Amino acid sequence: MTEPRTDHLHPVLAEVTARVAARSTRTRTAYLDRVAAAAAEGPARAGLACSNLAHGFAACSGPDRLALRGSIRPGIAIVSAYNDLLSAHQPLHEFPGWLKEAARAAGSVAQFAGGVPAMCDGITQGRAGMELSLFSRDVIAMATGVALSHEMFDGALLLGVCDKIVPGLLIGALSFGHLPAILVPAGPMPSGLPNAEKAKVRQRFAEGRADREELLAAESASYHSPGTCTFYGTANSNQLVVELMGLHLPGASFVPPGTPLRRALTEEAGRRIVELTRGREYTPLAEVVDERAVVNGVVALLATGGSTNHTMHLVAIAAAARIQLTWDDFADLSTVVPLLARIYPNGTADINHFAAAGGVPTLAGTLLDAGLLHPDVRTVAGDGLHRYRREPVLDGDRLTWREVPPRSLDEEVLRPVDRPFAPDGGLRMVSGNLGRAVIKVSAVAPEHRVVEAPARVFTGQEEFTAAFRAGELDRDVVVVLRHQGPRANGMPELHGLTPALGVLLDRGHRVALVTDGRMSGASGTVPAAIQVTPEAATGGPLAKVRDGDVVRLDAGAGRLEVLVDPAELAARPLVDGPPDDTAWTGTGRELFAALRRVVGPADHGAGVVGPVPAPAPLGPDRDLAPTKAVEVGR
Repeated sequence: MTEPRTDHLHPVLAEVTARVAARSTRTRTAYLDRVAAAAAEGPARAGLACSNLAHGFAACSGPDRLALRGSIRPGIAIVSAYNDLLSAHQPLHEFPGWLKEAARAAGSVAQFAGGVPAMCDGITQGRAGMELSLFSRDVIAMATGVALSHEMFDGALLLGVCDKIVPGLLIGALSFGHLPAILVPAGPMPSGLPNAEKAKVRQRFAEGRADREELLAAESASYHSPGTCTFYGTANSNQLVVELMGLHLPGASFVPPGTPLRRALTEEAGRRIVELTRGREYTPLAEVVDERAVVNGVVALLATGGSTNHTMHLVAIAAAARIQLTWDDFADLSTVVPLLARIYPNGTADINHFAAAGGVPTLAGTLLDAGLLHPDVRTVAGDGLHRYRREPVLDGDRLTWREVPPRSLDEEVLRPVDRPFAPDGGLRMVSGNLGRAVIKVSAVAPEHRVVEAPARVFTGQEEFTAAFRAGELDRDVVVVLRHQGPRANGMPELHGLTPALGVLLDRGHRVALVTDGRMSGASGTVPAAIQVTPEAATGGPLAKVRDGDVVRLDAGAGRLEVLVDPAELAARPLVDGPPDDTAWTGTGRELFAALRRVVGPADHGAGVVGPVPAPAPLGPDRDLAPTKAVEVGR
């Protein structure tokens, strides 16, 4: 167990970290013992049989071949999520060549060890392919494991940006926690059509007041070039969170692709990973991702109003390092971490505006000075998070880091702790007779945070859209969309609901969404209790709600309940069961049926690899009995 340093730490930060460490003692100790044993063996390729080793360098030539014949020079794995389909990942196609040259100059040999899948939720939104999205995180983790399993490597460079990709790469690499690893980002695209204007066109289209040509013009003006989408969804939350966990080079997150500085940072990652593989600077990934780093990641998420997907991803990443993080930890930290950033959908600025205001370095300094981050952590830049309050710059051709202004350059985007946008982190946990859920309130006006209204129940997005277009929802309503959880259909994101719900809210109605599905960074002005667990597919009480039942969502009091007599609710049968495996087919879904049967609940990270709860049964005999934790996929 890592003892948190308590001097100058906020007492709640210290207390949460201490209890995370305490509850994780047994699992974390076993993990670190396994990592230490793997590290003690030295470079595995030194012990490979000659035939095995020959296969490992057969494609190399010249000095690289000679270097890999022995064990003196480190071998570096490059694992990349490059593809041409995702704008955020398209810039990665140049990175392996840069990294190989940089590693070679540093006395190492870097090899492209494996590619991992990378799907775009923006493309699959509202389509059957979205039902594979969350599962793709664990497929990426497994693919990363396959790439590193050749035991030819002393370190790893992990290239990825978007939603499930970064968590998947990190979860996979943590199975090889004795290896140093650096995450290498690509940077955001230039700012396009302002997000507020795009949202207005989407709402007009939902009402039938804009045609497809107008909508497509707005969307293509927003998503218009290589680079990460500029709104603050899961992709950009990934970058900020892992940087403040010490897994990026300082200031690397939001440098645009196609610039000299981006290339210099990429090449520096190739040099730096070599330094981390040996001697006094040896920094295994397992020692970077400890209890303090995990808590720092949660703080970074809360302080910026980041994606709710990370209430699952951070739990799953922590679990891969055998650290037990819970939703209660998020909730308690959220009470003391102020909201310091306004980035769309929590404001009108995009991620480029945030970076121009001071970005991650200014945010890091602000939080460190307030005692809201653990400073005494190991990072890929060296010991101490203080290195992350500096920004990268080019001095001629030389990469260096410089101090940033102590306060934001634009306090409409990024603020100090003494003048926050809100006193808390904007992420709440709600619970009651419908189970537990997450609600992101950083973009929800205070007067909209309590909703009590009759329910309208749906089991698919198409049903909701049809009812909206028919005028059936033009009233105070709590939209209940169930059987959208991981066991039901892979837990797709439900961005498509946002414009119509926004229209209802703008018409003056009291509106809320309650779902066991996801909303991600698209959670906006409409209060949405999401990721409800237990989900309907495993017998959760959401499966018993009927049209007309009054549902109360109170974000302030942390309550989510249906106002039905307890005896009546208990006597109601479960309805609207999830599709069976024969119905869950098409667009590759049948290939993922085995994952759907074993996936854990949202509050345990919704994972299928590593430590996950035993699956509850699907079908009419489901109950709400607690599940027993088991190890899967080891």
